[in-house]
Amino acid sequence: MTMTPEQATQFADVFNRLVAGVDQVLLGKTFIVKLAFTAMLSEGHLLLEDYPGTGKTSLARAMAQSIDGSTNRIQFTPDLLPGDITGVSVYDQRSGEFEFHRGPVFANIVLADEINRASPKTQAALLEVMEEDHVTVDGVTHHVGMPFMVIATQNPIEQAGTYRLPEAQLDRFIMKASIGYPDHASTLRILQGAGTRAHDSTIPAVVTAAQIIELAARARTVHVDPSINDYVSRLVDASRNSDEVRLGASVRAALALVRTAKTLAAASGRHYVIPDDVKVLAEPVLAHRLVLDPEAEFDGVTTSSIVAQLLLETPPPSERQAV
Repeated sequence: MTMTPEQATQFADVFNRLVAGVDQVLLGKTFIVKLAFTAMLSEGHLLLEDYPGTGKTSLARAMAQSIDGSTNRIQFTPDLLPGDITGVSVYDQRSGEFEFHRGPVFANIVLADEINRASPKTQAALLEVMEEDHVTVDGVTHHVGMPFMVIATQNPIEQAGTYRLPEAQLDRFIMKASIGYPDHASTLRILQGAGTRAHDSTIPAVVTAAQIIELAARARTVHVDPSINDYVSRLVDASRNSDEVRLGASVRAALALVRTAKTLAAASGRHYVIPDDVKVLAEPVLAHRLVLDPEAEFDGVTTSSIVAQLLLETPPPSERQAV
């Protein structure tokens, strides 16, 4: 069943209220907040590559409060073990059975702080839950519940003692973005509230976690014209054929671009996707999935500039068929 114009209007109203609530905590970063909720309602995960102290933890906590959900923060360190994330089975002498103790991954929003500081084995503990929404410990499957979203962070400056995320794990994140520092006006507003500790600030819930599941299901019903799918396919193909790219965007990347475009369309009050939705999301959805040729990387070429070039060289559809 395709989303109706009335449902799109209702979706946009709830989406804008969610964004407005988190805007009270993360000042001056409306676009990033919109991207985060777009990722959530597309049932995906978000990777934030940013400097310390830019509000990554505040974003995760505020999003959880706005949906009346739970949140956990995992500080990734070199000595962190997979069981510290997923949980472990502990033998109970009284019952003579193993009892599963849940790890911090059992929450609606999980903040994986400085994810690249843990070993590859520990990083891999997130692969199953990010794809399947459950963890398997000692052969037993445990569902983490819905909605479920991982917001992972990594520091782009300090690389000592870090492990680069493999391409397979980067591909699990539906988007990659950067919060960045606030502008002057937003900084002044932050300083005026310096007497309040960050974790003391709360915002009222806009919807429940169950309603988020319903909204995500509704976003999947947004109409996508065949010409839009063709546009996305041509963008992905162009990334694979670029001389400066060693590994182009995957099929999962194309699916992610369509899914997020559907959510963004509904958030804009439309029941159909337009080329501009794809253009807005192309960089955060595709750039982190591209692997550059070493010579291009040495010359200062970035994946973001590659995506921008692809958008210039790939003509969008000029007409939309009637829905």
